[in-house]
Amino acid sequence: MSDVRTISDAGENAQRREAIATRLDALGVSWRKAPFEASGKAGENLIAEVSGAADAPLLLIGAHSDRVAVGHGATDNASGSASVLALAERFQRQPLKHHRVAIAFWDLEEEGLLGSKAFVADGATKPALYVNFDVFGWGDTLWMMAPGQAQAALVDSSRTATQALQLGFSPGEQYPPTDHLPFLRAGWPAVSYSLVGADEITQVLAAYAGKKPHTPAKVMRVIHTDQDVIGQIDAAAAVRGVDAVERALRDWDAKGVTASPTTTSEISR
Repeated sequence: MSDVRTISDAGENAQRREAIATRLDALGVSWRKAPFEASGKAGENLIAEVSGAADAPLLLIGAHSDRVAVGHGATDNASGSASVLALAERFQRQPLKHHRVAIAFWDLEEEGLLGSKAFVADGATKPALYVNFDVFGWGDTLWMMAPGQAQAALVDSSRTATQALQLGFSPGEQYPPTDHLPFLRAGWPAVSYSLVGADEITQVLAAYAGKKPHTPAKVMRVIHTDQDVIGQIDAAAAVRGVDAVERALRDWDAKGVTASPTTTSEISR
């Protein structure tokens, strides 16, 4: 909750990145700025190494740090950025057995996924898996974007983890557009997680399909509005969601699953 508050209260996107960088410094992880230009706009991703052997397959975990001009971007997407920071702290303290872990904070997602597109276009490091977080602030259900059967092992691990923590679980290919997409379009393995109420999922999908649900989902009433403030965040629910994803990723890693090899280039180059 402290990280969500610090990021959402920071101000403009540059200040949000500064807040994240300060937190990374406190964690003692090595990080770098990755500036880019796309569609006539200049942006800056943050990339950080967390743990693991340099030659191990890469698990990349990320979220977009930018927000729209209205509201504070607490749900969209300080909540996702805080979830990534929480996992970084945990995987730094207890590294995975078979994967190294790095984290990314994408800029200009709200302008068309520009930060993650720039990373993929650079092509220097192909992760064994990219795990995205977008909108992770409340609810009783872990919503997972999983493409077909490509990530069946992680889907199974996520199902087991959510059952243990008495969370709902909804995996599937239908999911709002966010930073997993550039990875998938390049043929790179990727999934995305959100934490929402169970009843919101069909409502959100209907909205993205151009339909008008009788009752709009809470998330659609909050994000990109002046209602996107810290008061919307349910800290207990978010922590339970992060707990579930951590369990799932540790179980996936313990099975030695590797979706695809990484390149020899290091993400911190």
